[in-house]
Amino acid sequence: MQKNTLATLSKWIIPIAALLAIAAYLYISPPGLLGKADAVGYAICHRIGERSFHIGERQLPMCARDTGTFTSAAVSLTIMALIGRKRGGVPPKKLIIALAVFAGIWAIDGANSYLYLIKQTYSGALPQIPNIYIPNNVLRLLTGSGMGMGMATALYMAFNQTAWKEVDARPALATWRDLGLLVGIMLLIDLAILSESPIVLYPIAFISVLGVLTLLTLIFSVVWMMIMKQENSFASLREMWLPLIAGLTLALIMIMGIDLFRLQLTGTWGAFPLG
Repeated sequence: MQKNTLATLSKWIIPIAALLAIAAYLYISPPGLLGKADAVGYAICHRIGERSFHIGERQLPMCARDTGTFTSAAVSLTIMALIGRKRGGVPPKKLIIALAVFAGIWAIDGANSYLYLIKQTYSGALPQIPNIYIPNNVLRLLTGSGMGMGMATALYMAFNQTAWKEVDARPALATWRDLGLLVGIMLLIDLAILSESPIVLYPIAFISVLGVLTLLTLIFSVVWMMIMKQENSFASLREMWLPLIAGLTLALIMIMGIDLFRLQLTGTWGAFPLG
């Protein structure tokens, strides 16, 4: 009885909480569509201008690396959903190794880039540690895109294994052809981003933000299902509306919490102050 009462209450409380979270997010975030997008990037990214792409003089919501990561995650989730909506199997070992290599390259480039930033910011810092190479936004974008594929694959698998009554045991990424399709599409998108055309960058700003929101929503939806003991209870997305709304609400609350803390700390919606 207690479980049924809690489930009934949540059907009313969660939608109301979602509306309040959306209203609060719209209120505290900077004005304009790009301003709302900036508030998402602000929660997860340093937003340093020199490491970001720009629409004219207006930088994108996230740096080049995070733009690549979360654009790739959004695209990868979409393609995997088209390949097999309920597929929750573990990819073959060869594809796991390939994705791990992408993650390793991302980590190396990120560490090298961070070291370079420290040396630029603090003269004479860490002289005993040389940079492997001079970092640049092209490498940040490409390595971020590779990382996004791995993040999306892992989360897609975990979500499907948790949500569906009848999980398709096949992996969403099952063959080199599947991975090659992802890589090919992202290379084309990355080349378009590198053109720095406003026609490309404006939608990319929102696609990357959608990638962040989607990943967080899926993560918190899984958490909600586990808390409510609803694992493997759903046959369709329509039945899953409450966990998905709960996931989005928790994602927005997390983003707003980080935003407000960072804003209080730095006093600006811009990049972290350096020096």
